[in-house]
This record gives sequence, structure tokens and C-alpha cells, in this order.
Amino acid sequence: MPTTSTAAAELRSRETSRAPSLTLLQPPLVSFNGVNKTYDGTSLVVRDLNLEIRRGEFLTLLGPSGSGKTTTLMMLAGFATPTTGEISLAGVPITRTPPHKRNFGMVFQNYALFPHMTVAENVAYPLSVRGVNRNDRKAKVDSALDVVRLGTLGSRYPAQLSGGQQQRVALARALVFEPQLVLMDEPLGALDKQLREHMQIELKELHRRLGVTFVYVTHDQSEALTMSDRVAVFNDGFVQQVDKVDRLYEAPANRFVAGFVGDNTVLDGVVTATADASCTVGLSSGLRVTGLNVNDAKVGDNVQCCIRPERLELAGVLNQANTFEATVADVIYFGDHLRLRCSIAGQPEATVKLPLGGHEVAARGDAVLLYAAEEHLRVYL
Repeated sequence: MPTTSTAAAELRSRETSRAPSLTLLQPPLVSFNGVNKTYDGTSLVVRDLNLEIRRGEFLTLLGPSGSGKTTTLMMLAGFATPTTGEISLAGVPITRTPPHKRNFGMVFQNYALFPHMTVAENVAYPLSVRGVNRNDRKAKVDSALDVVRLGTLGSRYPAQLSGGQQQRVALARALVFEPQLVLMDEPLGALDKQLREHMQIELKELHRRLGVTFVYVTHDQSEALTMSDRVAVFNDGFVQQVDKVDRLYEAPANRFVAGFVGDNTVLDGVVTATADASCTVGLSSGLRVTGLNVNDAKVGDNVQCCIRPERLELAGVLNQANTFEATVADVIYFGDHLRLRCSIAGQPEATVKLPLGGHEVAARGDAVLLYAAEEHLRVYL
């Protein structure tokens, strides 16, 4: 089991010793610099936004309703104007550039297809308004429909298509004029679960093949983790964290991100000691646990200790550090794994995720011992 000093060294190594990639060294495609937005002159829906979007990446703006993510996308598209601050594209300010001159592709949740036009005519519409000649239009439309695997459906009307096919038509229309940026506002929200998951895979593969920059808005955490290169987590108008998906999940920057992105078991307590990057927390039961001190908590601070369900382990003995007693409240079968809902005295309910066949399955009412490894237990103010 790692010691406190080992865990501290691992944290410093993970968070400070990465060499910058070539992508990081390139200038950003889009920059938000000190952007604020208010609609009523009083409350800010976006606050002090400083965000860079890299060329060719899939960036998702993730957050609950009212967090500022959609307003950020609308400001980038040109449908809303920042109250203060500047938005730049490849170093050139576009804050006052009208939407039709930004040359961005847009995909909306409701598809926004013209019902009286065929699929091919819908896809050709952005080319028509740009004055592209008929022959070039046809070649570009055929190519765009092939990209989204609808090459044989150009003569159909939107009403003759499934929801997933309509979404792909909307995507083809956004790609047909070869924009350098494609903006998507919850485009899969109207689809059923199975089709939505299928479309996530298709969008990710399409992005990989085309290399176009995608900026995607969603409130669905699993959707963001599945498709994105990086995710910007919004709450109350602020960006809470921008990071690669694995870092976002494994190393949330604060309590909100830890609670919003994925499941967590939470232990409430008070800091009793600090050492390097770790701290010791006293729980109401009198037990003490040690974890990574993410937000520089001090002795006496009320904190929450968070750990992912798959990082909690069933322990054999109680006398090892970071081990505590629990009672199984329920056993839930998920197909590919089991989840134990466990009651802990004086604490919120804990969830343990177990692989099938890897353990002797506990039953409801059984007493178990849970072990939270120090390097996976993150302590937040």
C-alpha cells in the first residue's frame, strides 16, 4: 500500500512532469479572452471566460442547465455578442463579425432541415447561398453524403428518414462547404439511448477521419467522455476545469467536477493533519483516512473525500489504513459488472463497482470492509 510520501510524489509527477505535445505548442484556432456575458445587465451568465480551442480537436462544453455552455457556443457562432472581452479566430478578432461571415458549420438538436427539400437539396443549401455553381455543388453534396454514409438517400425527404439519418443529413450540411470549425448544440439529445450511443461512435470516427475542429455542447457526462479530446466543465458561468477526458475523470480539480463527472463515493470529515500533497481526514466515526490534498486544505477545514466506485476495493482485514466498515444495502447487476450500495455509519451511501466473477458476491445485509487507496482518494474543500 503506498505511503503518504509515495502518494505525494506520484501526484507531483502526474501533474507537473509532462512534456508539452506538438498540439500544445501550436497557436490556438479560437481564443476567448476575458469574455463576460449578461442579458439583463445584472447577472452574468458567462464570467471571465479565458478558453483556447486547438486546431483539429474535439472540444466539449459540458455542464448543467444554466451553466453558460450554450451561451458560450452562441457567442462563438455569432448569435450572441459578449458584453465584454474578445473572441479571436486564428489571432483575428471576430467578436463583431456577423454569423454568416464566420463560415462555421452548425448542427442543432432539432436538425433544422427544410421539409420541402430533398436530402441532397438540404445539404446543397449552404453552397447555393455561397454562389457555388451547379456542377461543383453536386460533387460536394455527393462527397458530403458519402462521408456520413447516406450516399444513396439524396432523393428522399427528411420525413422519410429515421432520426439518426436526419442527424447525419444535418451534419453533412454543416460539413459540405468545408468549414474550419463545426459547432454542435446537443445534437443527439432527441435520439433514443441506443441510437445516441451509436451516433457518438460515428461522430468520433468522423472527426478522426476529417480532422475538422469540433466544438460540442452537452449536459451528458458519458457523451462528453466518450467522444472528446478535451472537455471544458462549466458551472455558474465559470469554467471549472479544462482537461483531457482521462485527467478530468481521474483527477477532478474541485468538488463540483468530481461530483458532476462520473460517480463518486463521498466521505465527509475534518482535516486533522497535512503533509506534502496529502492530508489526513477524521471522520465522524473516529476513523482517519489519508488522501490527496487537491485544494490545499488546512487543519480544521471541513472537507469531502471522493473516490470512484471502481477504485473502492473489498478488504480482508480492518487494521490496514484507509479501511472502514460498511453494510451492503443492495446488490445491482449491470450486465458487465456488479454494484454494491453500501451504508457507512455517519456518511453518505457508498457505491462499489466490481467485475463479474472477480469476487464472492455479498448479499444484502452483509457486513463488508472497504479499502480506499490513498492515491485514489481525493480530498476537496
